[in-house]
Amino acid sequence: MALLENIRVFVRVVELGSFSAAARNLRLSPAVVSHRIQQLEGHVGVRLLNRTTRQVQPTEQGMLYYEACLEVMRAVEQAETSVAGAGAEPQGTLKVTAPLVFGRRILAPLIPEFQAATPNVEVQFRMSDHLLDLIKEGVDAAVRLSVPTDSSLVIRKIADCPRLLCAAPAYLEAHGEPVTPDDLMDHNCLLLRFSGSTQFRWILNSPKGQVTLNVGGRLDADDSDVLTQWAVAGQGIVMKPVWEVADHLREGRLKPVLTDFPPEPLTLGVLYPHRRLLPAKVRAFTDFLVERVPPMMDSFTLA
Repeated sequence: MALLENIRVFVRVVELGSFSAAARNLRLSPAVVSHRIQQLEGHVGVRLLNRTTRQVQPTEQGMLYYEACLEVMRAVEQAETSVAGAGAEPQGTLKVTAPLVFGRRILAPLIPEFQAATPNVEVQFRMSDHLLDLIKEGVDAAVRLSVPTDSSLVIRKIADCPRLLCAAPAYLEAHGEPVTPDDLMDHNCLLLRFSGSTQFRWILNSPKGQVTLNVGGRLDADDSDVLTQWAVAGQGIVMKPVWEVADHLREGRLKPVLTDFPPEPLTLGVLYPHRRLLPAKVRAFTDFLVERVPPMMDSFTLA
């Protein structure tokens, strides 16, 4: 059992690149993490990690051992899951992340209901429009509005999310309404920007295929809700999921533009690392979202 725990600590150190980060993630002291790594290196008889004051890197033998350890952990988890069965009771701490607007308007009201149904699960809910690293942050489930590109992650789909371009009538009266996608290059486009963001690249569908535009503008923010506020205030054109701006569209505060050139739709889903078998707490959470979220999103319609 001690060997398996040492392996688990070693894997986390490699993934996070430091003893202190692994210690925080595993809720251990750095001294305990260091001791377990020393025990493991003594057991295998080779140095597995090169340590510096700034980071930890696996040696050549350590990288080979890391890959083998992943297979060991998969086998152990599969065996435990087989014994526990699909009916295992959800328990433990569930760390969940979600985009700001979706988190505030849809997910936050549902979390107390989920926790009441799974009283042995403690939920830690974090909201951000920044794309967090699931491994480094120790996230169990990340709700995303995106098209996932990281092959090391898998997504369980909740719903399709069509998007549109829209602006306040006052902005369109002052600056004219775009007729073709190229016209957007002369408009103030409101952008979601943060480190690593690609939101400045708008992909629109057209009869001749997709059109990609590197749009720009005088205003950007790292909070999607701020962009909506600016659009309503007549500051520019914004790209939004329909459900997010349905009330503004229905009541005339925003108006759709370029409706013949709809943006590429998004997928709303739950992401988690595929190398781990799904714990009961994560399975219960994703099942809950698949059941409860689509009806809530359907309530945000233009009808």
